[in-house]
Amino acid sequence: MRFMYIVKHPGPSATPTPELMEAMHKLADRETKAGRMLDSGGLMPVETGAQVRIAGGKLSVIDGPFVETKEIVGGYAIFELRDKQEAVAMAKEFMQLHLDHLPGWEGTCELRAFAGP
Repeated sequence: MRFMYIVKHPGPSATPTPELMEAMHKLADRETKAGRMLDSGGLMPVETGAQVRIAGGKLSVIDGPFVETKEIVGGYAIFELRDKQEAVAMAKEFMQLHLDHLPGWEGTCELRAFAGP
């Protein structure tokens, strides 16, 4: 099964420590070599983004930052895993790196299975 992990956090994010970056790179390298991690990436700040919306039957473009944003998507990863149980275990390992290396950080790793093959 293919899963997407979406890492979200409230408000501006703390800058990752060099130790956290190293730990995440080690995990990503291990999972890529094992053929489980297919893609991943961190995202630029919301100030650099835009939203394309449909509301009231009209299309609009809104440049960041987005005033109504309660959580910011900071990054993503795509994995090929056996099942949801393995996906949850992998997400817990990833989030534990943040707990270990970025004290005080709060966030969520949402995991969702892709529809279809």
